[in-house]
Amino acid sequence: MSIILKPIITEKMTQMGEKLNRYGFLVDKSSNKLQIKKAIKDIYGVEVSDINTMTYPGKKKTRYSKSGFINGKSNAYKKAIVTLAKGETIDFYSNI
Repeated sequence: MSIILKPIITEKMTQMGEKLNRYGFLVDKSSNKLQIKKAIKDIYGVEVSDINTMTYPGKKKTRYSKSGFINGKSNAYKKAIVTLAKGETIDFYSNI
């Protein structure tokens, strides 16, 4: 099972990457910071200086329609914000 699921490519994370050298990734819920650091180093070949992780619980969603109430749930996920060492960078758009 892969630890890094996918990078977070949003306008906010792109600005953080350019200005603060910080990048966001969706990661496996059971992974810890040491495993995430090793996976980033193996995949991208960069040196990681700091990692912050956040876990988000799934939320219940309800909406009303002609046929009545429709219930659903959003997925739970874990996000890691990775700060790279000075001089390191990750280019997500190189293989497009």
